[in-house]
Amino acid sequence: MEVGVSILSDHICHLGEGPTYDPGTDTLFWFDILGQKLLEKRIGGGETIARDLPEIMSALAVVNEGNQLLFGENGLSLRDVKTGAITPYFAIEADNPVTRSNDARVHPCGAFWMGTMGKKAETGAGSIYWFFKGELRKLVADISIPNSICFSPDGTAAYYTDTMVNHLYRIPCDPETGLPNGEKQLFFDHSGQRGGLDGSVVDAEGVLWNARWGAACLDAYSPDGRRIRTISLPTRQPSCPAFIGTNAGRLAVTSAWEHMDEAARKAEPQAGMTLLLDLPVKGRFEPRVLI
Repeated sequence: MEVGVSILSDHICHLGEGPTYDPGTDTLFWFDILGQKLLEKRIGGGETIARDLPEIMSALAVVNEGNQLLFGENGLSLRDVKTGAITPYFAIEADNPVTRSNDARVHPCGAFWMGTMGKKAETGAGSIYWFFKGELRKLVADISIPNSICFSPDGTAAYYTDTMVNHLYRIPCDPETGLPNGEKQLFFDHSGQRGGLDGSVVDAEGVLWNARWGAACLDAYSPDGRRIRTISLPTRQPSCPAFIGTNAGRLAVTSAWEHMDEAARKAEPQAGMTLLLDLPVKGRFEPRVLI
């Protein structure tokens, strides 16, 4: 069955990424990573607001009603929701000019998993970190394009990929800390196939929804690692989905025009916009991060 797709926001991002929905304010936040912008839009109506950022940033987590945690090329920063003031909080790779922030998501316990990568996607330049209550640990080293960081609803499993390799991994986790407590397992092998595994979220039933960069689609994977559905999208470079709405019952998807020349952008005018799928899902709200 074909799924209808509409435009949630017509703001065009060079590299739209990191969508996070805050149910407390009915607001979707996302980033134009290369444009150094934080975007926000109330789902119930209103214009898209674009705010300048002091550095490359790519992910947001809610701390409490007044504060957000932003992940950027120099590490973690706190953002005051009322004033918009951004204050450095915890340095991560701040002394490494090669890397920037990329994909990140909050584990159900409140731990923050974050991936870094080379600004030119240098092979093996990135890492994946775990941050929880002021403690930082490196979980994965020598990764090129970390993506698909997400978790099972009960917090007993984490997922991630290196888009350059296109292997989607599953790792057993301690649900109380969000730390790995077992060896990674190959969840899905997409190597050699069309498009790259990009951002993902996992719904309340354990289904993983992945934006397939370069293939103009969103894929769904069952908890046992089978691709069970593919939804066509009107732009070839979708980057990351997010559950939105009062019951987390709908899907928004960011996209990008990165690497597209003028002719390609003219042929694909929705590239870089944020999409809304006419598909009811049993989503989950993102947990708050514990700093």
